[in-house]
Amino acid sequence: MTTAGVLADHQIRDMIAAGHIAASAPVTADQIQPASLDLRLGQTAYRVRASFLSGRSRTVAQRLTDFQMHAVDLAGGAVLEKGCVYVVPLMESLSLPPGMTAAASAKSSIGRLDLLTRIITDHGIEFDRVPENYSGPLYVEICPRSFSVVAQPGQMLNQIIFRQGKTLMSDVELRALHAQTPLVAGDPVISDGLGFSVDLKPAKGNLVGYRAKPHTGVVDLSKLNHYDPADFWEQIHTDDGWIILDPGAFYILVSREAIVIPPMQAAEMAPYLAMVGEFRVHYAGFFDPGFGYAAAGGAGSRGVLEVRCHEAPFVLEHGQVVGRLVYEHMATMPDALYGREIKSNYQGQGLKLSKHFRST
Repeated sequence: MTTAGVLADHQIRDMIAAGHIAASAPVTADQIQPASLDLRLGQTAYRVRASFLSGRSRTVAQRLTDFQMHAVDLAGGAVLEKGCVYVVPLMESLSLPPGMTAAASAKSSIGRLDLLTRIITDHGIEFDRVPENYSGPLYVEICPRSFSVVAQPGQMLNQIIFRQGKTLMSDVELRALHAQTPLVAGDPVISDGLGFSVDLKPAKGNLVGYRAKPHTGVVDLSKLNHYDPADFWEQIHTDDGWIILDPGAFYILVSREAIVIPPMQAAEMAPYLAMVGEFRVHYAGFFDPGFGYAAAGGAGSRGVLEVRCHEAPFVLEHGQVVGRLVYEHMATMPDALYGREIKSNYQGQGLKLSKHFRST
C-alpha cells in the first residue's frame, strides 16, 4: 500500500505504466516534475458563453452543447482573446485508484501572465480538484485576463499533483520541520500554514513590482525570453514602503521572505483570509520539493505574488501578510529535485516576470 502523501516523480511514472494516467499521445519525460505532472492542451479550444462546472449529473461534453459558441483549431497556433472563456480538452485522462485524489494548478509562467486556467472534470463540483475514483477525461478552462495569447496543441499550462490519504502538515509538524530545516529566515509566522508577506522595501533601488498595461499586443506562449517588458508592463516604484492597488488591475510583486521547500515536502500557495484586503494573491499555486532548498541550488527563493485588486483601491504596505504556504508530506523521496536535476526558471528568484519576457 502506498504511504500517505503527495506522490513523487517515480510514483507518477508507475501510475502511467499501470494505466491510471492515460494520454492521446505518449507522456514525455519533461512532463514529469518532482511532485507533479504537466498537462498538455489538445487540438481544439471551444469558445463558451461563460465559465461553468459540469455538476454531479453531467459531463463536460454535455455542458459544452449548452454553452459552446464556436470551435477554434489550435494547430499551428491560434489566438485566445482577452476577456473570453475557452474550454480545451487535454491530452491526459485519469482513472484514479481508491484512496487517491488529485489537484491541479496553473504553472508559474501562466499565472504570471494573468492567464486564468482551471481544470474541470465530468460530474465535477469544484475547479482544480479531482475526486477519489474519478475515471474520465480532463479539460482546462482558459480565460486570458490581461493579454490575449497564442496557444497550440501540446503546450503545458497546468500541472497536477496526486494525493494518497492525508497529506497536510499540521502547524505542530511545520514548527518541528522549521526547527530542523529553516523554511524562512528568522521567526516563521505559522497559522494554518506558513504566512508570507510582501516586499515593498527592496535592498537595492525602489522597483517593487509590475502592473499589466491595459492595451497590448498578444503573447505567443511558445516564445521565451522574447518580449520587451515595457510593451506589456508598467514598473511600480516606491520609496515609501507602500503602494495603492487599483481595482481591476493585475500586479506582479514578490514576497519579503525567501522560502524553502525541503525534499520530503511539497507546498501549495493559498490566499490569505479575505478580511485582510480586497485582493486575490495568486493563480499559480504548487511548489515542488527542492524549491529554494540549498542542496538544490536555492538557498531560499522568493515567492512571486500574482495580485489582482477587487472592488476598491487598497493600500498595500511593506511586510503585510498577504498569503500562506500550506505544506504537505511527500509519500516518498523524489528521484529529482526542483532546481537540481530539474531545469528551473525560478530557482533563487526575486521579482521576476514570466519566462516569455526578456530580463530587465
